[in-house]
Amino acid sequence: MSGLGELTTLFRRGSAERARSRPKRNEWAAYLFLAPWIVGILGITIFPILASLYLSFTDYRLTRRRPPHFIGFDNYVRMFGDSNWWDSVWVTVRYVVFGVPLQLLVALGLALLLDRGLRGLAFYRSVFYLPSLLGGSVAVAILWRQVFGYEGLFNDFLEVKLNLFGVTLPSLAELFGYERFSWIGRADTALWMIILLHVWTFGSPMIIFLAGLRQIPSMYYEAAAVDGAGRWRQFRSITLPLLSPIIFFNLVLQTIGAFQSFTQAYIISGGSGGPGTSTLFYGLYLYRQGFESYQMGYASAMAWMLLLTIAAVTALFFATSRFWVFYED
Repeated sequence: MSGLGELTTLFRRGSAERARSRPKRNEWAAYLFLAPWIVGILGITIFPILASLYLSFTDYRLTRRRPPHFIGFDNYVRMFGDSNWWDSVWVTVRYVVFGVPLQLLVALGLALLLDRGLRGLAFYRSVFYLPSLLGGSVAVAILWRQVFGYEGLFNDFLEVKLNLFGVTLPSLAELFGYERFSWIGRADTALWMIILLHVWTFGSPMIIFLAGLRQIPSMYYEAAAVDGAGRWRQFRSITLPLLSPIIFFNLVLQTIGAFQSFTQAYIISGGSGGPGTSTLFYGLYLYRQGFESYQMGYASAMAWMLLLTIAAVTALFFATSRFWVFYED
């Protein structure tokens, strides 16, 4: 019996050692599968971020062969004395302040319309979502420039005369005393055309709003209807509070994206930010400093200033969300 007991003890000890060694082998297998992601996050994300942080404190130009020269906070101080930098900040702020709320209002309105259960809902969702897939593309920006140019379709539309029951009606251009001009070639209208393009890409927040509306229990609306609440009161007292987390999510997401806008302004203005500085977005001016003037140190400082601004605005949204965002327990 003693021999059998020793064999049992040895067997249990060996099983325990194998059990302890098995997780180690599994860990190595996990690290092996994670290796491409780890290499990517280190080489493509973390290292460039740290490198740009270092370059933001240096005088580094790609056209010079000497290594980066440390200059401290000079690049950051230089920004506040750069008139073009201030112009780019003002243009971007107006784009965010007007473009994001208008886009969310259009997206919410269409989501409420589609939530009524229209026939062919899947088709409408696909059609309305399509601009979000194409809105930031080069092709759509080129198309936008052609539509609102001097010889564009928008000007043609304003000059169309309708013949109704044998009576020729005046065109919109005649009614408002409009003379043909390029909507993207004037400083007072160019930015608004880009804002309109941003509003047109309402598909992504609309789909998110629609998903949020489908999660609101119908019993709340039924109880409100029994109490005599109309549609506007139901929307104000039920829909908006219960949809506020979705509104908050879309607001943060679209604001971050708007601050980083580049493609639309670059294509529509031909990379100049014109006319004047009316479409000189922050991202466009950063690109010009880094890849046209080759001032990588100054461009890196601008990039970090943008990152800090986005972080501050996002933190402000989160700090104020407790006053208007309702989370149902």
